Amino acid sequence: MRYAIGVEYDGGGFRGWQRLTQPGVDDEATVQGVLETALSSVADARIETVCAGRTDAGVHAQCQVAHFDSTASRDLRAWTLGATTRLPPSVSVTWCRPVAADFSARFSAIARRYRYRILNRQVRPALARQWLSWHWRPLDAAAMHRAAQALVGEHDFGAFRSSECEASHGRRDLQRVAVSRDGDVVTIEVQANAFLHHMVRNIVGSLLEVGAGAQRETWMAELLAGRDRRLAGPTAPATGLVFVGPLYAAGHGLPAEVTAA
Repeated sequence: MRYAIGVEYDGGGFRGWQRLTQPGVDDEATVQGVLETALSSVADARIETVCAGRTDAGVHAQCQVAHFDSTASRDLRAWTLGATTRLPPSVSVTWCRPVAADFSARFSAIARRYRYRILNRQVRPALARQWLSWHWRPLDAAAMHRAAQALVGEHDFGAFRSSECEASHGRRDLQRVAVSRDGDVVTIEVQANAFLHHMVRNIVGSLLEVGAGAQRETWMAELLAGRDRRLAGPTAPATGLVFVGPLYAAGHGLPAEVTAA
């Protein structure tokens, strides 16, 4: 039987989602490692997971989706509560659904969503500091939003691609990007069919240059056309970035939070 699960986690204490295989690194270092250990304990057999989108060290997830196969006779409550009781406090399995054998958390996803939040004031945050990035220079969120619209559509995002990116090409379909302000917090929301390594954080780093007045609004379009990572802004910190979750077609029968309208 194949199952899909929703996983919520604080990535601050982990070296990212992906289980590491190099010598001297144990399963406690990654979200996938602790999750598979917990699920394997529930199943009393080895469980391996595939996720919708691998997150980097320090990046959080509101609803990561993963799938796994198991022949163990367990009800859905056992997979959720049983696994969660075996996980560290920073990770929870929030739901579990049986899915078709050809469902893939990665390849069945039609979109992925991220949110980046910035505390924009002169003093660094004390409360909620693990969820917020910090930028002391005043930011023009409206200018950032206007500049970001140049990125919407299918493009080669080479200007916002990490040198460590292993993707075969840089073309992605960025379906939505929005920048807004609520008091001292500036929020950047992005949705795409898929993302390149550090793509969101590199876009944010460049938008911060526009918001602070160091670059023109047209600069984002120029960077996109130039496809030169060396000319773009710095990579924004992982703190403040949350993987909101993927989206799937309604036919998979998953919860509303990960089902496309």
